[in-house]
Amino acid sequence: MSPVLRDVGKAAPKAAAKPGKPAASPGAAATKGKKKVPGAHKIQLELLPGFSRQLAAMLSAGMPIVASLDALEEQADNPNFKAVIARLKASIENGAAFSEALRQFPSVFDTLYANMVKGGETGGQLAETIGRLAGFLEASAKLRQKVKSAMMYPIIVLCIAITIAIGMILFIVPVFGEMFADFGAQLPGPTQKLLDLSAFMRSNGLYILIALIAGVIGFKKWKATPNGAYSFDQFVLKTPVFGELNRKVAAARFARTFGQLIRSGVPILNALEIVSGATGNLVAGRVIMKSREAVEKGEPLSNAMVEQTVFPIMLVRMLQAGEKTGKVDEMMDSIADFYDDEVQAMLDGLTSLLEPLLMVFLGVIIGGIVLCMFLPIFKMGEVVGSG
Repeated sequence: MSPVLRDVGKAAPKAAAKPGKPAASPGAAATKGKKKVPGAHKIQLELLPGFSRQLAAMLSAGMPIVASLDALEEQADNPNFKAVIARLKASIENGAAFSEALRQFPSVFDTLYANMVKGGETGGQLAETIGRLAGFLEASAKLRQKVKSAMMYPIIVLCIAITIAIGMILFIVPVFGEMFADFGAQLPGPTQKLLDLSAFMRSNGLYILIALIAGVIGFKKWKATPNGAYSFDQFVLKTPVFGELNRKVAAARFARTFGQLIRSGVPILNALEIVSGATGNLVAGRVIMKSREAVEKGEPLSNAMVEQTVFPIMLVRMLQAGEKTGKVDEMMDSIADFYDDEVQAMLDGLTSLLEPLLMVFLGVIIGGIVLCMFLPIFKMGEVVGSG
């Protein structure tokens, strides 16, 4: 066994097959023990799209799957991913299907990936299916990068502003306080309050830091619970601007994932179950699972989703049109592209709006501290004269 990967749980000793009992198939053996992959999240986000694109190109050129994986293993720089590819190749050489081999590593190749590959194998379109998977992963990564990049700037500016403000309160304000103490006069209200705040933070800094750390840890633990995660996602959807942004992101993810699964031949009930975990929002996932229950009873998906308030109504109408024309996958691709553009437009507008607001915030915080410190100096005559 490769030292990079290890089986989940303790491996059971091998036993000879009993008379009359069929031996386990190679596919079953390939999927029985799921492996933990260190750094799986990074592999999935950064390396899997390129791996899929290259594998699709090799398969389209007529290369056998084992030879393609062998070439990809040689050029892989990440040792953990190299070990994963080696295991995939070994499983296929032992008789497992590619989709079965993928299920050994659910942290790298999720249910969506494995099911789409299985659909491609069944329909004899493995290269085309993996090519579509590569496009899907690249589009998802692009959308994720858009949101991340747009949020990075305001977060950095906000952190800088808070850090500067805390530094001034802890180290600069006390110097002014000592200088003003020599005047022996009553200071202006804003200045005195700032000095009191500085004294409080300096004397209780350790407790404040412990409270902040405990608050962050408590919030993360609460958010890690099912109820906490659902309540947080529900709160996000209700926020004025970010709620609409999250709805459009969830709509784009739902449409693109659902369209790819339907095109790959995955049954609609299985597709909805997979998509419910791919939207990035638990509230949206619950809506999809409720719609799945209605579809299971024979109701069209668009009818089941028409009264929900999470996904935009345009997505439901496009889904309805796709059901009538038998082109659900094409309609879903179109609406996914549309909402990708909508998300980009919202992010551009949000960034343009946040930049001046952050500058105002920075000016008010830093400028307010400076003004409070210099306010007694502006009234120097009155302060000294009353001393």
